Amino acid sequence: MHIRPEYAPPAFGEETASLILRDRSRAPIWRVLPEDAQRVETFLRDLSAKERRDVARALATPEERWPEFVRGLGGTNTGKAVLVEAPRGDVLAGFGAYRRLCEDEAAIAIAVAREWRDLGLGRLLLDRLARLAAKDGFDRLRGITASDDPGVVGLFRESGFAVVEEGEDETDLTVDLSKVTGELGRPGEIGGGAFAEVSLRPLLSPRSVAVVGASRSPTGVGHRILKSLLQAGLEGTVYPVNPKAKHVASIRAWSSASAIGEPIDLAVIAVPADAVPEVVEDCARAGVRALVVVSAGFGEIGEVGAERQRALLETVRRHGMRLVGPNCLGVLHTDPGVRLNASFAPRMPPAGRVALCSQSGALGIVIIALARRLELGLSSFVSVGNKADVADDDLLEYWEEDPLTDILLFYVESFARPRRFGRIARRVSRSKPIVVLKSGRSQAGGRAAGSHTGALAGGDVAVDALFRQVGILRASTLDEMFGIARALTGQPLPQGRRFAVLTNAGGPAILCADALEVVGLEVPRLSDELQDELSAFLPSVASTANPVDMIASAGPDAYARVVPVLLASDEVDGLVVIYTPTEIFETGEIEEAVMDGVAEARERGAGAKPIYASVVGGEEIRYVLGRKGDGIRLPAYPFPEEIGRVAAAAVRYAEWRAASPGVFPDFEDQNLDAARAICYSALEFRGDGWLSVTEAREVLELAGLQVAPGGVARSPDEAAEIADRLRFPVAVKLASIEIAHKTEIGGVKLGMEDADAVRRGFVEVRERLETEGKEGAMEGVLVQPMLEGSAEVMLGMSQDPSFGPVLAFGLGGIHVEILRDVSFRVAPLTDRDAREMIRETRGYPLLTGYRGHPSADIDALEEALLRLSCLVDAVEEIRELDLNPVFALEPGDGYQVVDARLRVAAPDLPERS
Repeated sequence: MHIRPEYAPPAFGEETASLILRDRSRAPIWRVLPEDAQRVETFLRDLSAKERRDVARALATPEERWPEFVRGLGGTNTGKAVLVEAPRGDVLAGFGAYRRLCEDEAAIAIAVAREWRDLGLGRLLLDRLARLAAKDGFDRLRGITASDDPGVVGLFRESGFAVVEEGEDETDLTVDLSKVTGELGRPGEIGGGAFAEVSLRPLLSPRSVAVVGASRSPTGVGHRILKSLLQAGLEGTVYPVNPKAKHVASIRAWSSASAIGEPIDLAVIAVPADAVPEVVEDCARAGVRALVVVSAGFGEIGEVGAERQRALLETVRRHGMRLVGPNCLGVLHTDPGVRLNASFAPRMPPAGRVALCSQSGALGIVIIALARRLELGLSSFVSVGNKADVADDDLLEYWEEDPLTDILLFYVESFARPRRFGRIARRVSRSKPIVVLKSGRSQAGGRAAGSHTGALAGGDVAVDALFRQVGILRASTLDEMFGIARALTGQPLPQGRRFAVLTNAGGPAILCADALEVVGLEVPRLSDELQDELSAFLPSVASTANPVDMIASAGPDAYARVVPVLLASDEVDGLVVIYTPTEIFETGEIEEAVMDGVAEARERGAGAKPIYASVVGGEEIRYVLGRKGDGIRLPAYPFPEEIGRVAAAAVRYAEWRAASPGVFPDFEDQNLDAARAICYSALEFRGDGWLSVTEAREVLELAGLQVAPGGVARSPDEAAEIADRLRFPVAVKLASIEIAHKTEIGGVKLGMEDADAVRRGFVEVRERLETEGKEGAMEGVLVQPMLEGSAEVMLGMSQDPSFGPVLAFGLGGIHVEILRDVSFRVAPLTDRDAREMIRETRGYPLLTGYRGHPSADIDALEEALLRLSCLVDAVEEIRELDLNPVFALEPGDGYQVVDARLRVAAPDLPERS
């Protein structure tokens, strides 16, 4: 088994993307296709003689054979190439390729057109090729250049990879793909996280803002945005733009953005949709760096609007600007050094360390108001609207580097670039929690599925699977999203699942304890020693077992003394403090006492545990307990049972971060090129559809999966011959592309004891199909030995249109759709993903030897999932796959794939934009 570098490889189907260069312009990049051969040849012939020699030497291909080299690319062990188109004009700006030298090493060639140098394009090409080469199983990339060529040598040195330099007259540069020396360049970046910060800085930290469409009417959207900017106190200059007014809101107005004559970072456009193109062109002439288009009438209204939106995006990219919207609420930034409210939200939210992205403008207004009511401070807010340009993944990357942001919240209805979002989130979640509320759950997609996996993986399964893999916390409601955010704000992560509950009333504490245990957390009984310590100063009628019920008469002194004792104990990992107001003490007194207890615990070095509070009842709903002097702030929840959900989310995130991220394995014995050739051949001769049983078995064997012995027979005598080579008794099963459920049509004959029985079985299956009028669906019969295993499991894959291959694991046989005990992950899998998939199923105890039941070879099953992941990630033509049943054998014996169905279709080529 070969281990890929720990960074995530390019995700499935992402050969096409846009690179952002140093001048903020965007350049389309895509993996070279055979039809690109002529363009590649033309581009390379325009290079200098030295550059052409370098390319020819690296590719071991003379100039006259370059088109032939390009047409031969594509196999996982031959090489790949990418092209970059210039941001302006239908010309190529760059070319990069690598070719196989040996099993783990490839030679690399990079060329950039002279007029497009100094924009970071060379590094971007090296980064993309390195990722593709790592995905193809190479450990090293080699480049050769003259020793006096500082450009190429510097490019490799600054790549973020470990580079070995050898030679005198010529420098032999070897890039070690398994060792990263610095911040690895990410696809679409200048290098590191710089591109997101550079390109979005004018949007979120502008020093000058023009409001185009700032009407004099107080009810106009443009007027409201202008007033919001002024009331927020922008640390910069605001320019109203209105060709029909000399002044708006007592400020001089300008006829156009270009008439202002001063640098403009951000323009907010609030004009009718048909006027937007002219305004954008004028903004480009004025040198505007970023746009917020709040205007509606674009992609959300149908094809006419979609075409208008495409034209808008083309203009924006041509001029190197960034765009939020159209059809959005706007943007906010609460940093006192910025104070930006470029939206028509009536009031700024409180400043804090939570960033928020909303796809819905209307919901965005609600979210901002809710944040204010919950006393949840925001660092910035972006309403992305139609996401023509700036989308959730861009903001994810920007906030990763933002020192003012600790927690990231997203409300999304769809993802603009879901695979890129997931890849970035896997990295960001290591340092900052991400909470996502995604609407649009649906099971409609499962109705058209042709396999068990397809039916089970419909709806929102891919989203849940991806979120689980990359550490994203998913919320079901706005209330839950904000509840989780408040639980993570200013609180340490729990180091375990054990919680103590402190209360002055039994009922709320019982509700809270139940809620904690329902979600898998623990409310353990406290030790006798700890209970004795508490009993020393609590009333004799108090309960100290956990929950710790101090009874209704408990006052500030009791809270102040119990809180530090519980926080200092190594018997619990977190604390819930509940107070039900009585007429004896004021809530403020209890609050102050709790703060004293927390402060004492911190002084004693016991402050590294989360504390969640609940004030149940009372005239005022409390969302925060705290005091300004020592900076202690505790999230408070009106209902104690809410704490179960938010505490469970915090625990899941802490466990995800603490675990090893896993590695992406490759298997040297897999022949994925040959597997892909079988799929190509089936598509060429039959078109989209299911592979034959023989083809499916061959594909799996080429991927190194353990397929049960046997063969497909097309006559009774051939079936008997195959059975003779196997061990009797055997099974005779219908082999058919069209019929999935063979038992329902009498297509399975078990326990055939001799050759005559096998012949009869063949005839009976054929006659049954003739009776049903389906004799044309019979490919033959599959003859296999009768097998037994520790358990029957299933492995599968279904293509999600947004996320790519979604892999499944669960109990097999007829149980899979009845019990629906299946776990899912999005390819490619890490070894951690495979391990978790098996262990999180309810049927996992059956695989470990439950009550004398023989245990299964779990290591082999994990490897099977990883091999399957490599197969479907490399062979994009596989659209659906079902291995059911798979007999899990005892440890050391592996498993046997008994039945397999694979559906293929021509892959969808992404657009070059």
